Amino acid sequence: MLHLTDVCFRYRAGAPLAVDRVSLQLKPGEIFGLLGPNGAGKSTLMALISGLRRPQEGTIQRAPDVAARGGFALVPQEHAFYPMLTCRENLEFFGGVLGLKGAVRLSRVDAAITASGLEQVVDKRASECSGGLKRRLNLAIGLVGDPRLLLLDEPTVGVDPQSRAFLLDVVQSLRRQGKTIVYASHYMEEVQQVGDRVAIIDHGRLLCCGTLDELLTQTQLRLSIRAGDTLTPEVHARLVAECGLETAADEQGWLSFLVPAGREVEDVLRGARACGLKIMSFQYGCRHLEDVFLKLTHRSLRD
Repeated sequence: MLHLTDVCFRYRAGAPLAVDRVSLQLKPGEIFGLLGPNGAGKSTLMALISGLRRPQEGTIQRAPDVAARGGFALVPQEHAFYPMLTCRENLEFFGGVLGLKGAVRLSRVDAAITASGLEQVVDKRASECSGGLKRRLNLAIGLVGDPRLLLLDEPTVGVDPQSRAFLLDVVQSLRRQGKTIVYASHYMEEVQQVGDRVAIIDHGRLLCCGTLDELLTQTQLRLSIRAGDTLTPEVHARLVAECGLETAADEQGWLSFLVPAGREVEDVLRGARACGLKIMSFQYGCRHLEDVFLKLTHRSLRD
């Protein structure tokens, strides 16, 4: 479907590489999750795959049906439509750009409207649409050409939970229709939900690539505890010093810990109680893509 070999790109002479010797292959009919912090090189890599930019080193090979007109579509982070046009007018315009005419264009536009759930707003100006509708219109425009390969760059940025859930359902439905999807995001829970394989990129380099199961085996198991009272600094200090636990996160009232290698969870729970932690309930055995992400990209802030 797509084969990148040692692809490099920098925006100007002397600048750091925005994409640094990236090699990967896409398989037909998979969702390929591309994770990375802000400025990691995700959007630049998507622009290279789509042909908006050309690599200065390395090669990008596309299957013939992907390289053909309409064989792939890039849905960018930015809203890529004309705000003064209605949703249908935008779709008809971009269908015309792809060379679609007559009944074919009409059927493709109708199919994109249905897939993106825009039936009730087709005659509404794009500028008047909510943030979630604008994201769905962005996606619908990408679907008009019925592409084999769909490049989604941060497709759920700034949307409400309902719109996010709908868009993720659409992505999984497209995969069931046989489409290949590159899903670039910094939302790890989304990529963990939809991705068949995942790559993590930072400073332009691919740090890892594999199936979710392959990547998650690199992480420690999590122990989540619902405590009966607030975790005080004194109790936290004892947990670190005596049990080797550090709080990974406080997620909706659950304290989440990484269990040290070789420690039995029963021993950890007994130690936590001895340190003064009142345990009301607990969950054990989860692995999170976020742990892999932070391990590889570290915790420093990104601009």
